[in-house]
Amino acid sequence: MTNLGLSADELLKTTRAVRKRLDFDRPVSDDLLRECVQSAIQAPTGSNVQGWHFMLVTDRPKIEKIGAIYKKAFEWYKDSPVYAGRVSAGISEERDAQQTRVANSADYLADNMHRSPALFIPCMNGRNETAGAAGSIIPAAWSFMLAARERGLGTCWTTLHLMHEQEAADVLGIPFNDVQQWALSPVAYTQGTDFKPASRPDVETVISWNSWSG
Repeated sequence: MTNLGLSADELLKTTRAVRKRLDFDRPVSDDLLRECVQSAIQAPTGSNVQGWHFMLVTDRPKIEKIGAIYKKAFEWYKDSPVYAGRVSAGISEERDAQQTRVANSADYLADNMHRSPALFIPCMNGRNETAGAAGSIIPAAWSFMLAARERGLGTCWTTLHLMHEQEAADVLGIPFNDVQQWALSPVAYTQGTDFKPASRPDVETVISWNSWSG
């Protein structure tokens, strides 16, 4: 498949967390995944130390095991006060409808993560949840996701499986004491590529100039 040819602005404004529109039945080649990692490793890193490592899972039995771990964590999340279908409820009818859609799509992903053609798990050397570590791994992971979008692939940043990180590490042979997982994302072709900007607050409501006005 040829790249979509999106402009930088289009790429930034239309790279969505994709769940229901993931094509779980279409294979994703190793070469395509490798291309996305080539973009990821160009991201800036703290102190110019490239301490990241990217776990790509394409083995079907391992994907199914990680999917089961994610589903187990999701069941806890679904009963929690921070579940998408519960959080910020009652603010407005429009907001409630949006959150219901998000919750439904999250439910769908939990039920289908095990069907993903590939999984992406960004990792960092060391067990260190500092701003410096986050400032290295998150830009790299986001670059992977932007590169995936340009290639017609969908991704979705999730962190629930980290509740059972040791179990996931054991499945994948990740040295738990030396390497920290930061997220889990399905990687699959999207059903259609016509994603639009999401509904967001007016930009003036989220900017403070020179002193806090939030």
